[in-house]
Amino acid sequence: MNGLDKTPRMQRLEDELKELLKRQGKVNTETRTLRKQKKLLMENIVGEMDGANAKKQEVYKKQIEECNQKLTEYQEEMKELPAQIDQVNFDLMIETMQICYELIQENSDKITEIAEWINNIRIELKKNVVRKQQYEQQNHNVYTYMHDIFGAEVIDIFDMAYNPAEKARPKDSGSEKKEDS
Repeated sequence: MNGLDKTPRMQRLEDELKELLKRQGKVNTETRTLRKQKKLLMENIVGEMDGANAKKQEVYKKQIEECNQKLTEYQEEMKELPAQIDQVNFDLMIETMQICYELIQENSDKITEIAEWINNIRIELKKNVVRKQQYEQQNHNVYTYMHDIFGAEVIDIFDMAYNPAEKARPKDSGSEKKEDS
């Protein structure tokens, strides 16, 4: 159910619904069978109309009365079953909706928590971007200052001895090394 586990109540309602539907199917089948049986009994009575076997006619009438009694019971049950099925369906729908809304609330709480975490990280990221830019600017300023004070040749010698990583040096310092020719 898309990440949802059935609760014991949901399972019980589903089982109850299946039983009601089975019962409805059985009552329908039994009703059809009884109607066929009643029809045969009526044909038998008509076939015995000559009065030769009154005892058989009484048996058939008694069986027809039993069929009628059972058909009446089934009709009453068929009137009640749809309402029972509707009620169980309704209860199952309510239970499912409650579980879904609980999951939605739980997920919403997690979404809020993660959104707050993201916002805090964004703030830290912005602070760190500013710090990084400040350090880069400071490196640029120091390198430019050293270049202005000591000159390109001294800086070249220092660069060879120190060999600073290219990423640590400012990329747009505006000073290019002079090649000795």
